[in-house]
Amino acid sequence: MSYKNEILLDVFKSKSIERPPIWVMRQAGRILPGYRSVRSSVSGFKELVQNPDLIAEVTVEPLHVLGVDAAILFSDILVIPESMGLDYEIVEKKGPVFDKVISSPSDIENLNYGESVLDKLQYVFESIHKTKKRINGSNPLIGFSGAPWTLFAYMIEGTGSKTFSKARRFLYEHPKSSHLLMEKITDSIIYYLNEKIKCGVDLIQLFDSWAEMLPVNQYLEFSLPYIKRIFQETNDVPKIFFPKGAWSVIPHLKDVKMDAISIDWKTSPEYIRHHLGESIIIQGNLDPCQLYGTPEEIGLAAEEMMKVMGRNHIANLGHGVYPDTSSDHVKVYIDTVKGYRYS
Repeated sequence: MSYKNEILLDVFKSKSIERPPIWVMRQAGRILPGYRSVRSSVSGFKELVQNPDLIAEVTVEPLHVLGVDAAILFSDILVIPESMGLDYEIVEKKGPVFDKVISSPSDIENLNYGESVLDKLQYVFESIHKTKKRINGSNPLIGFSGAPWTLFAYMIEGTGSKTFSKARRFLYEHPKSSHLLMEKITDSIIYYLNEKIKCGVDLIQLFDSWAEMLPVNQYLEFSLPYIKRIFQETNDVPKIFFPKGAWSVIPHLKDVKMDAISIDWKTSPEYIRHHLGESIIIQGNLDPCQLYGTPEEIGLAAEEMMKVMGRNHIANLGHGVYPDTSSDHVKVYIDTVKGYRYS
């Protein structure tokens, strides 16, 4: 399918483009008035994330209000653990909280996984169809999933954590069962992403939000093989990998069949290109806190970032935009990128 604005897809096709494409992680969120209005009309986050009509509404708002080059389907990485049998709620000022967790190897045996999770995720797939109708051929649509280790961490810890020590302890105490759980999560993600692609998403991003929590040896054993499987077994669309904060594993990602790597504001593009090659597409990496600065400061920082990145770049932030950020300041960043021209 072709779109009126294809600059994001063009960067993956190695086409000549005059500037980097831009979208922003968490662009469909509290920074926008339409989202706040929709969010206040429902009982909670879960009601919103399971309503295809509302998902479509908040997904397309950034296209019109911010002028980004692509939409990203509004969802949550924890829909996968929920579809596997672990319900969760989003508690204000605390984040996700699971009713039950994986506390022993026996808990893994009873999990729903693989193709069977699709029945419980029909609201996601319906939301893709509704969103595509709203987009009406203007821009591509990004789909995403959490990566296996990140989902594993939540399924064992039961909530967010500064250390994820319960999840990491489980790796040491139950390595075989840890691999079994990783396999079940991975199977579920592959079916989930392939169904999203079948329904119409144009590219995918895999978020390994807690990648930095693992030492390199454990990442290589318990995470990387499953990342490789996902990118090998998902259908042929552009694929972006975001191993947040895990700069130490970058040299080991050469064989991952990703098309782009997303980096945080602490990781330099020079380091990435040294280890992954000059042709790798890099996404990022403006510090989200830079958007608290003045418009002039934001513009200068964005221009400097783009000069350092060079071509083969997708402009974004180094993480999701913070909810109290001014949408006007976000738009300054986006407009600066859209006004930039490669020399």
